[in-house]
Amino acid sequence: MIRMLCGILQPTEGTARIGGHDVVRDLEPIKEMIGYMSQKFSLYDELTVNENLIFAGKLYGLSGRELDQRREEMIATTHLEPYIDRRAGQLSGGWRQRLAMACSLMHRPSVLFLDEPTAGIDPVARRELWDLLFEFAGKGMTLFVTTHYMDEAERCDHVGYIYLSKLIVCGEPDELKKLPDVNPPGTRRLDVTCDHVTAALHAMHEMPGVRSATIFGQSMHLLVDDRVKRAQIEEQLRKVGVAHAEIHEMGPSLEDVFVELSAKHAAERQKAA
Repeated sequence: MIRMLCGILQPTEGTARIGGHDVVRDLEPIKEMIGYMSQKFSLYDELTVNENLIFAGKLYGLSGRELDQRREEMIATTHLEPYIDRRAGQLSGGWRQRLAMACSLMHRPSVLFLDEPTAGIDPVARRELWDLLFEFAGKGMTLFVTTHYMDEAERCDHVGYIYLSKLIVCGEPDELKKLPDVNPPGTRRLDVTCDHVTAALHAMHEMPGVRSATIFGQSMHLLVDDRVKRAQIEEQLRKVGVAHAEIHEMGPSLEDVFVELSAKHAAERQKAA
């Protein structure tokens, strides 16, 4: 889909507009306003950080003082100064991503496409990269991000879910969490924190009225029927040696939204087949 929006692939059907321009008929203006950071590192390993930035700038027609100024701005923004003379192939995953982002921003795009930008990098680099993205968004740039990490989706102000190449829902995170499919009538969601959480999970799977149970660290997230009482859960847990549990009501996460909607569409697809 990103390749279609960037004009690399012809759309199979439908229409799309970026900044008021049709992605099929008005491709040239779109190319000037977008940046694209692919999932796979696509720069030149044998070139240094500095050489990659210069090359990317020249591809977009920058030269002379304008090129030097923009290169210096991107180096300062992404904190690449210590690695300016290092070959791209010798950078760690997080710094390679910073370099790729800097190159995609050399021509000052107003829309930046990022295909799983934090895949394969460590948690510290991942957070730092998101801090940079928030900085760009704060300056008015539109960011289009694909991710498999639902905690990253929580950072976005608009989220769409694609299931088997179909957009099944799109909206603000808080709106998606209120969908009826995510909050079936007569149910509630619980956070259960306890010891021996794997044994507790098995007990919950066997308990009537528990529709789903998933582990999150030392806790379980449950979707239960309203008739299921706290005392019943505690009694079920005692059977597997869990003497104490903290149980609180909670709202759904975006991961819950994704799981519930995916399960619904998978069931509908199987039924239709």
